[in-house]
Amino acid sequence: MRTAPRTAHRTPHPARSQPLALLLRGLAALLGLALAGTLGPAAAQAADRGHEARAQTRATGLHISDGRLVEGNGNDFVMRGINHAHTWYPGETQSLADIKATGANTVRVVLSDGYRWSRNSPADVASVIGQCKANRLICVLEVHDTTGYGEDSAAGTLDHAADYWISLKDVLDGEEDYVVINIGNEPWGNSNPSGWTAPTTAAIQKLRSAGFAHTIMVDAPNWGQDWEGVMRANARSVYDADTTGNLIFSIHMYSVYNTADKVTDYLHAFVDAGLPLLIGEFGGPADQYGDPDEDTMMATAEELGLGYLAWSWSGNTDPILDLVLDFDPARPSSWGERVFNGPDGIGETSREATVFGGGQGDTEAPTAPGTPTASAVTASSATLSWAAATDNVGVTAYDVVRVGGDSETKVASSTTTSVSVTGLSAGTAYSFAVYARDAAGNRSARSGTVAVTTKEGGGTPGGTCSVGYQVIGEWPGGFQGEITIGNTGTAAVNGWTLGFAFADGQAITNMWGGTPAQTGGTVSVTPASYTSTIAAGGSVTVGFTGSLSGGNSAPTTFTLNGAACTTA
Repeated sequence: MRTAPRTAHRTPHPARSQPLALLLRGLAALLGLALAGTLGPAAAQAADRGHEARAQTRATGLHISDGRLVEGNGNDFVMRGINHAHTWYPGETQSLADIKATGANTVRVVLSDGYRWSRNSPADVASVIGQCKANRLICVLEVHDTTGYGEDSAAGTLDHAADYWISLKDVLDGEEDYVVINIGNEPWGNSNPSGWTAPTTAAIQKLRSAGFAHTIMVDAPNWGQDWEGVMRANARSVYDADTTGNLIFSIHMYSVYNTADKVTDYLHAFVDAGLPLLIGEFGGPADQYGDPDEDTMMATAEELGLGYLAWSWSGNTDPILDLVLDFDPARPSSWGERVFNGPDGIGETSREATVFGGGQGDTEAPTAPGTPTASAVTASSATLSWAAATDNVGVTAYDVVRVGGDSETKVASSTTTSVSVTGLSAGTAYSFAVYARDAAGNRSARSGTVAVTTKEGGGTPGGTCSVGYQVIGEWPGGFQGEITIGNTGTAAVNGWTLGFAFADGQAITNMWGGTPAQTGGTVSVTPASYTSTIAAGGSVTVGFTGSLSGGNSAPTTFTLNGAACTTA
């Protein structure tokens, strides 16, 4: 967790709880972790054969096979999900249905064992599991009280968390198809992270001795980010200590993972060694310690077939990591739009668990969607709409492709029968078509094609618009800001350029939800693919970090595609 709930104590940021020099030293160490050598493929193959022999006799629910998380029927299950802070917001029970509506197949639920926050009772946990199942979500349950142990004096131990899970055994027994037990969140801080290995192993063995057959998930030290490589170096020995082989490792990726090389190096190390891994938390918005490379995280997870769980649905002390604002699914943040609808996002890559019946044994493909029609064509985008496909079980998503001769390129995905295709070149002819797919991954025949020629010049006129600007946080020499662009007109804005000027020498250093260009104090922003369309009456949010050389007054005027906007 990067920021605590508004109603709870603030949990330190993993990179803020030690001097910056220590973090930088860790970043360098992360790049050199190949020297650890303990994840070698030869050793992995030999150890896995022993685990596989044992696993074949008792794998009844979610379990590990050949280094992969699979369902009881042997089908791969790749988590595409969201973290939800249930223990601090127990009244937000609608959130599970709202999370499912994004297309997620998994939810990671924050619980408390009573050490630091109010203990979640067996009845409450049983209710959470029931709601997960009712919403066809795999449920990862985690104890959050362990966060930052060894550095945060308020944190509890993994042994205490294990006792809590044992107290819930009557609730958890029989739920192996639906529940993964994440023993403790980020169970070690930056102080002597090598101390993580022994208590992690002991907690696993304690649960196995108590008779748990569930897949168990373990988080890394260094506040989950493992920037000193302790989990990476000891993963094989910890995995071998589990008598069932049903163990999956969880890395949390935030500002430590600010380059593609760091992301891919870490993820490939586990896959190459045949060890199961997922990204149990990750963020995208930048902070003063770095800009996480969420694009590489999501793309590499998709490439390698690894799960990921975005932090978090709503309710953070600092809402920069809220996927939706104030638990309202109709108000996704720019971070939420990226996770839900961006490339390699949940909408594009999630597949429902077959245990819910949506894909088990289903080999029938959907019918072809209707030939798309184009509307709201601009110089850089077009809205495509089509008639729905049908399926014996149910259509879960549509993939839009650009067709050129004998080749085609996927350009967008949607869970509805329309989508805005962005990033197009002005004055250019395109041909688009659509495929439908179901929960089992069956794909329809291709629809007919529609020809679209983009306009010359700029995008849809801004017309009527409003802009809200706020400073989220400030520190010596820098700050974080957020801009909410509202469409107060009656037609969607498809493609836009926002203009404004800083008066005090501020300069944008990183941005998410848009791409900035700055000359002196004058700034123009063009959208990311997932913020390009602003629905009538809707809004999109762009976040950024900037540098300061003096004051930090807010811009006073904004334009959208050249038209003046009101300020909110």
